[in-house]
Amino acid sequence: MKVLIVGNGGREHAMAWKIAQNSAVEKIYCAPGNGGTVLENKCSNLELTKTEDLIEFAKNNGIALTVIGPELNLTKGIVDEFKAAGLCIFGPSKEAAQLEGSKVFAKNFMKKYGVKTATYEVFEDKDKAIEYLTNCGYPIVIKAEGLAAGKGVVICETFEEAHKTICNLMVEDILIGSGKRIVIEEYLEGVEASILAITDGEVIIPFISAKDHKQIYAGGKGPNTGGMGVIAPNPYCTEEILKAFENDIMLPTLEGIKKEKMDYTGIVFFGLMITNRGVYNLEYNVRMGDPEAQALLTLMESDFLNLIVAAINKKLMGTQICWNKGHACCVIAASAGYPGDYKTSYEITGLNYIKANAFISGGRYSKGKLLTCGGRVLALVSVEDSLEIAREKAYEQMNLIDFEGIYFRRDIGE
Repeated sequence: MKVLIVGNGGREHAMAWKIAQNSAVEKIYCAPGNGGTVLENKCSNLELTKTEDLIEFAKNNGIALTVIGPELNLTKGIVDEFKAAGLCIFGPSKEAAQLEGSKVFAKNFMKKYGVKTATYEVFEDKDKAIEYLTNCGYPIVIKAEGLAAGKGVVICETFEEAHKTICNLMVEDILIGSGKRIVIEEYLEGVEASILAITDGEVIIPFISAKDHKQIYAGGKGPNTGGMGVIAPNPYCTEEILKAFENDIMLPTLEGIKKEKMDYTGIVFFGLMITNRGVYNLEYNVRMGDPEAQALLTLMESDFLNLIVAAINKKLMGTQICWNKGHACCVIAASAGYPGDYKTSYEITGLNYIKANAFISGGRYSKGKLLTCGGRVLALVSVEDSLEIAREKAYEQMNLIDFEGIYFRRDIGE
């Protein structure tokens, strides 16, 4: 069996590593892949990014299954185009991908189907948005409608901060179109949680919970990033919380998918806030998170490829997902300056000495060396019987890795 994985991050490296464990898999092509996937078992990289080129490759090379990593491909309709070409692919349709691609679509969907979420208002006019700010309480949350690589959500403590954010998004257009329409919603105080689930459009099965660390600095300080680390399971996701999530968020979401007749075969990512008033859904993603994927796929004992095939064949009913009973701590090593400006092309050393899983996100392989080529460079995942030991081992292993300007938070999982 030949598999094509689309994407070039740590999430895609983790998916390739996990799928390669299935004995039926002969070859995995990663398009475009990265310096980690090129060295992974059964894997080769392809310098292809255009959908039409990927379809042609899949047809001409006997690709049995294509798995999509990034949200941008999904929101542009790659799944629809592959299916129209008679090819097997895992991911939601363009219509369903609006759950991530448009914050307005997602919030209206949640409201329509009774998914518990923060109250909100939508604005296309800067002046009306600023007028609204004069009458609301603070903190307040401002979200760009479109995709923003994890950087389109700003928590504003004061009117002045909110005013500046609106001007940045709607006037200065710092997100290049993604912030021309915005959502202003109530600030929910609590603990964030990530729960991914797999669905065939009729059945939905949750994965174990995780807790992401978005801000660049320790203690949750500084600007948002794509994620600086994650632990799983999330210690705040008690049985009571998980039951509330299922009843108030996950099942109403599935009901909406069914009633809207969405073509949704793939991953649903629920970005949650656990408050003293219950569990709220902050947002949807329509693919695996990064770095959640690296931690969860390391903990997953079930065969990931078999889960994907079951979803595609509408056979998830009765499926049980088996998990390692331990705890995962995933720490991201980033380039100095990220999420702002940073330099690249520094050699990454020490990977030969570590015993934990390392998934490359911003690395390229050149002339026998692994070099940095992104803001988030790699994710190191340690799994142990307790979270405390997993954290200890993760940092022990991270101290063996080096590249010029290496930066990582030292409080992941505290």
